[in-house]
Amino acid sequence: MHPEERQARIESYLHKAEFASLDELAQHVNASISTVRRDVAALEAGKTIRRTHGGARVLQPRTDEFVFNVRNTHQIIEKESIGEACAALIEPGQNVIIDSGTTCFHVAKRLGDKVAQIITNSLPVANLFSASNRHEVHLSGGVIYPRLGVLAVETFSRMHADVAILSGSGITEEGTYNSHALLVDIQRAMVGGAAKVIFCLDHTKFGRRSTFFLSDFSAVDVVVTDALAPAPLVSALRDQGIEVVLAPAVSVAA
Repeated sequence: MHPEERQARIESYLHKAEFASLDELAQHVNASISTVRRDVAALEAGKTIRRTHGGARVLQPRTDEFVFNVRNTHQIIEKESIGEACAALIEPGQNVIIDSGTTCFHVAKRLGDKVAQIITNSLPVANLFSASNRHEVHLSGGVIYPRLGVLAVETFSRMHADVAILSGSGITEEGTYNSHALLVDIQRAMVGGAAKVIFCLDHTKFGRRSTFFLSDFSAVDVVVTDALAPAPLVSALRDQGIEVVLAPAVSVAA
């Protein structure tokens, strides 16, 4: 692929997703990280994107709602099945921390009246329960992914929940990964504030290392994924004492 074509694909992807790690961009254009780093530098000179630590973002992003909706079109069937399987693990009356990932949004859609309190850094999740008089919703101060900051870390460091439901951009035998350093800091605070930690990751995240290491499995209780997750890695996680739930396929309209 010629550099001009590769750079055009990178720029187009960033305008859809707003932010991406170098690893994510390298996979998208099937190139090495060093090549993508040079491409990002060239695009930055054109003043359409800006390099960040470990990735790149557009200078004039679309709305957060638009970015969320774009990401929410990826592996939609798997996310629906994972959402249903994870929601079934939540006990009535429990308080939950819900991460800002789109897979976690599908969990939130299926919680209904099972939960009493929701603590989140996701505006779409908060909006799900905004009209309810049965739920108490706590939204971390001033932070909606992908616009991140230390206020969210402080918020989650001071709260406790029965369960934390998180997602990420990769999982290996060593642990979980995500693509943004500040998002990782927020998620670590979520993990520290919960009695039980559940990661929801579709099969495309298995065997994938992203830019930043998030957590080993010492604090992880359950991994919920779909039936296409690679069996060797599923077995390796179970050998480490992790409960791995394989969600059956469900209809998108379910």
